[in-house]
Amino acid sequence: MLSRGHHLEQLTINIFLITYTYEDCKATADWLLAQTDVRPSVGIVCGSGLGGLAAMLKDPVAFNYRDIPNFPQSTVHGHAGRLVFGTLKGRPSVCMQGRFHLYEGYSVQKITLPVRIFKLLGVDTVILTNAAGGLNEDFKVGDVMILKDHLNIPGFAGNNPLAGLNDDRFGVRFPCMSDAYDQELQQLAMDVGQELGFGDFMKEGVYCVLGGPSFETIAECRMLHKLGADAVGMSTVYEVIVARHCGMRVFALSLITNRAVMDYDSEEKANHEEVLQTGKQRAEQLEQLIFTMVTRMEHNNNNNNNDGDDDDA
Repeated sequence: MLSRGHHLEQLTINIFLITYTYEDCKATADWLLAQTDVRPSVGIVCGSGLGGLAAMLKDPVAFNYRDIPNFPQSTVHGHAGRLVFGTLKGRPSVCMQGRFHLYEGYSVQKITLPVRIFKLLGVDTVILTNAAGGLNEDFKVGDVMILKDHLNIPGFAGNNPLAGLNDDRFGVRFPCMSDAYDQELQQLAMDVGQELGFGDFMKEGVYCVLGGPSFETIAECRMLHKLGADAVGMSTVYEVIVARHCGMRVFALSLITNRAVMDYDSEEKANHEEVLQTGKQRAEQLEQLIFTMVTRMEHNNNNNNNDGDDDDA
């Protein structure tokens, strides 16, 4: 019979078994780098119904998640489950067509493994998209919300991707999150949106993550709105935390695909089909927005570095 000390030791081992080491991530990154000549500086994560963003990439090289060492597999309808390398206006990029969620049964460390791999691939800027329910009464279905902050409700109970042993090669033990979302990129998105004629549906606000997969109750929606959330979803925040831990710049946006139900007399019901349909309708405009942003980011970086290189067509 095992002693109490042995039980605690086994529990500790089990906890650390769900984390992924620097060496694990590097092995995956090295495998990918050996398969493609692209050395990405931008990483894009596509949410539900938004996987078409990968079609923006020129000379794409795609890998199914199931073929990538250590990679989880996407189980959600609307997530293609591919990692695509290519260029955007000459800037090397990598795009995840589909992400991972707590409700699929993955640990929060497994969910965020691709973001650490992004870092080891050479990515310095991460762009994340998601589908979300609108809590702000001024939001309409089809609006695009630029994230300026977030509420990590599962994190209140300790469900944080940085839990466990910290590896200083990724980042510090206690990373700051007050500047999680890059303000320059937020302003760039608003400016680009105005230029493209998207001003009527461009918003900004606070995103709240919940575990899912059930949609929120009316009482939960009311509570989250009172806490300051403008939109609610089941992703993104964990990836943001890891990206900032790794020192990458972060920009994120939510496509408001449904209005959260906050009235007991309402006959509306949230459903995944509505999420996918709204994503399909707004996809082309989101592609334009992100493509133009990446072009301007490259331009700004060239100016800052004074390297004199021109963008490729």
